Amino acid sequence: MSIITMKFGGTSVGSPEAISNLVQIVREARDAGDQVVVIVSAMAGTTDALLRSITFAREGNRWSYRELSDKLRDKHEDAINFLMDASPERESIINEIRRLLDQHHDLCDAIAILGDATPRAIDHAVTFGERMSSAMISAVLSAHGVPAQAFDAGQLLVTDDVHQNATPQWDATRANITERLIPQIEKGVVPVITGFIGATPDGVYTTLGRGGSDYSAAIFAAYVNSDQFIVWTDVDGVMTTDPRIDKRARVLSKVSYQEVGEMAFYGAKVLHPKTVQPIVNRGIPIWVRNTFNPTHPGTLISHDSDDTGTVIKAVTAVRQVSLLTVSGAGMLGVPGIAGRSFLATAGAGANILMISQASSEQSFCFSVLQHQAPQVKAAVEAELAEEIQQNNVDGVHIRDDVSIVTVIGAGMRGIPGVAGRVFTRMGEQGANVLAIAQGSSECSISFVVEESIVRDAVIGLHDLALEAV
Repeated sequence: MSIITMKFGGTSVGSPEAISNLVQIVREARDAGDQVVVIVSAMAGTTDALLRSITFAREGNRWSYRELSDKLRDKHEDAINFLMDASPERESIINEIRRLLDQHHDLCDAIAILGDATPRAIDHAVTFGERMSSAMISAVLSAHGVPAQAFDAGQLLVTDDVHQNATPQWDATRANITERLIPQIEKGVVPVITGFIGATPDGVYTTLGRGGSDYSAAIFAAYVNSDQFIVWTDVDGVMTTDPRIDKRARVLSKVSYQEVGEMAFYGAKVLHPKTVQPIVNRGIPIWVRNTFNPTHPGTLISHDSDDTGTVIKAVTAVRQVSLLTVSGAGMLGVPGIAGRSFLATAGAGANILMISQASSEQSFCFSVLQHQAPQVKAAVEAELAEEIQQNNVDGVHIRDDVSIVTVIGAGMRGIPGVAGRVFTRMGEQGANVLAIAQGSSECSISFVVEESIVRDAVIGLHDLALEAV
């Protein structure tokens, strides 16, 4: 008997038909003798609606956030009425949905009075999506003969108090899961756990950032000692590139933890970039599969890469990026300028996507998301104010409207000529490469290019993946 942790994303719980598929998937796993742990996102569109309601509340627009609340109530109740026969249990879960929305409405009223919302209040507001989803899915599973129980991850997953991007506290989380969750699994109960959310040691709700349901599900998969972790989504698996850019994109049957981590970081939307972190040391296989096409085998993610001989696995793109350059003749031989710049960037709340440095040490550049660039520039210039005043550093220069294109594949490691073919293809596509970076793992090569050329660059490089370079 295996323990399988299954995470269902927003589209996989976004309609009565999708939830019916979820029920069938869980039932089939249990019929095969497996124990199942379920982590759910909010119904598709719910988190965005909850965030819009906060905006309306800040503006004092009570009618608009009440209207959104009514639409969310109808959406959940329609699904419940479709999936459950009339019964006291159905009335009970409908009342629970209404109770949660009443709490959200009260929070919006408080925000409307204050005219502002703190990150703490925003985190609390968006938890209602997952909490409604968990309660609803648990009730539907029970109505279809699967013993299920809703669990609020705020009572299990302990985090720090950095709202909207909280970091798990591993020991406390492990203790909660061991004490509260594992005994229920051993009894044959299917836990239905809220994704995306946690709480501080004092019980204040936090979130792991947008898309964090994958990450939280991986944490639960690790701490319940899962034999498999399946991410159920709305695509057949991890793809060679974004099919919206190149319709020739195909599903990869197998990728390594390292490869999928690079793909997620550099723009692939299938998994949250941190998903692999709790899993990799335990060697738990991850499957990415399609809720709407459950017979498709999907993609297996494990320590091993595909052994088909494919060198380049995938091509990704991160769009709406800015390239920041720090330069100056006085930087030569002066230690710490890059490190201080990167610390200042972190202090501005931005993640660095890639770094490139000239061997002369007279300049380096790095990329951040475009909307973060102005505050990063200000933070770095403040940190280097003395060097700028002494003309050792010329300042920080921003180039907007660029993208990062990345080719990924563990097979590139140690294979001569791959980088040359990649650079040649970029030239053939007319791409003016502004910066290049390659990690020491040799699993990826990244380029900064103008936004206007990104589509052609991705398609040209994707040719190499399809050709099995």
